[in-house]
Amino acid sequence: MRILLVEPYFTGSHALWATGYTQHSQHHIDILSLPGRFWKWRMHGGAVTLAREFLASDLTPDLILATDMLDLTTFLALARKRISGIPIAVYFHENQLTYPWSPTDRDIAQKRDKHYGFINYTSALAADVVLFNSRYHQESFLAALPKLLKHFPDYNELDTVEQIQEKSQVLSLGLDLQRFDEFKPIQPNKKTLIIWGHRWEYDKGPEEFFKALTILSDRGLDFELAVLGENFSQKPDVFLAAEKTLARHIVQFGYVESFADYAKWLWRAEILPVTSNQDFFGAGVVEALYCDCFPLLPQRLAYPYIIPTEYHPQYFYEDFDDLVNRLSEAIINIEQTRRFSLRAVVAQYDWQEQSKLYDKVFLEVV
Repeated sequence: MRILLVEPYFTGSHALWATGYTQHSQHHIDILSLPGRFWKWRMHGGAVTLAREFLASDLTPDLILATDMLDLTTFLALARKRISGIPIAVYFHENQLTYPWSPTDRDIAQKRDKHYGFINYTSALAADVVLFNSRYHQESFLAALPKLLKHFPDYNELDTVEQIQEKSQVLSLGLDLQRFDEFKPIQPNKKTLIIWGHRWEYDKGPEEFFKALTILSDRGLDFELAVLGENFSQKPDVFLAAEKTLARHIVQFGYVESFADYAKWLWRAEILPVTSNQDFFGAGVVEALYCDCFPLLPQRLAYPYIIPTEYHPQYFYEDFDDLVNRLSEAIINIEQTRRFSLRAVVAQYDWQEQSKLYDKVFLEVV
């Protein structure tokens, strides 16, 4: 079977997902993409360019697989001469209905942010099958749709929410976890290393993260800190402040370009406190768990769905004070902390396993 994967925002996790599935699938996959920048313009205009490129190509897919960054309705309208009868699947990495927008975004100030969520809505409505990377993502998106539609003055089409629900399912994110194996160190760490592996943005909760570490530092606890993750513009103030406040603990501060360096830091890290307010799946968290990091996770977002319920008492905290207490205990009792591992639990998300599920789903669609 031939699959055309259409991705207007080909960078980061979107690009890794597309290339990962292409490399592990039994099907033949062609990727039609645009560079991953100007995400708002990609959602508005990417469909026009990609439809033009598709019409100019000799591609003859049995299935079209689009992502949430594509205005699928525009793409289908412009390419209708060549796609009649071809089944369409749309994969949601994220969505613009429930993603927490920055309060400083100019589209918020000008009250024009809802259009991006509406693009997600019409894309889901137009597709034959709607796929979400986690159960949390599926449930939060479907719950948010009626609120979006009720915002408009009439003809709200609320019945379409049930239509979308009936053709939606969860297809977890595939990750190339086995590539971390070659970087596993032989010697254990001498000092406890805590890691931040997220983007340097407000929705990942850096204030709580650094506040908790500052409290433990003031108590005299001994630990090291590696702050990784991408920063797309200037360093946010909370990171600049933490760089000074936690200077004596910091052993790495900034994005590492090579995968080898990233993998080595994950293997070296021992404790992963997570304070995020947005995560539809949590790829970085899963990668860290595969590398034997001990997680401290909030009871929200996708995390309770990724880790089986029987593990929740050990790895989930209730509030900020509970996070601080659990983090303190993990550092003080580091030898015991090192004995816990969720590697076997998250190994299912490796492409070796996920590609089989993807192939089966898409065969059923066709």
